[in-house]
Amino acid sequence: MTLVVLVVVAAVLLFWGVGIYNGLITARNAFKNAFAQIDVQLTRRYDLIPNLVEVAKGYLKHERETLEAVIQARAAAVSGQAAAKASPGDAAAMAQLGSAETGLAGALSRLMVVAEAYPDLKANQNMMQLTEELTSTENRIAFARQAYNDSVMAYNNKREVFPSNILAGMFGFVAAALLEITEPAKREAPKVSF
Repeated sequence: MTLVVLVVVAAVLLFWGVGIYNGLITARNAFKNAFAQIDVQLTRRYDLIPNLVEVAKGYLKHERETLEAVIQARAAAVSGQAAAKASPGDAAAMAQLGSAETGLAGALSRLMVVAEAYPDLKANQNMMQLTEELTSTENRIAFARQAYNDSVMAYNNKREVFPSNILAGMFGFVAAALLEITEPAKREAPKVSF
């Protein structure tokens, strides 16, 4: 009889442990999938930027440093995206991506401010279409970032609460980092209005 009770208790503990482990795996996969959605939108944005710069180039002949700043910021953001894509949730990679995105948003904002001074550029159909697509993409990125941060929070909560924290520590489930833009003044999406 004692042996049966021990076997039942052991089976219950085993199933309980497997359930916690599977929950941790599910939560980790959820935040990685949420980052994949950010990755899709960032790639779309990065693909739009060269077209935007190319259209603006013909009109902004005297604003070369602004265009070059956008191109350099895009390159830094692509590099940050690659680092984050290689290790979603890694604190250093998320910080690098957040910093690069802040720089890119600032460069795009400066480009839009400069573009305001050129009525022909503002009226250009290609420029209008590209800025509309960029605005739409900015909104998608914001929603994807929110979903990612929510998934990271759910994962971190699951790995930190008792008794999951015991299994999380045993199996190497490390904390995931949020994708944050640290400076409040730079939290706004670039203003694109013509």
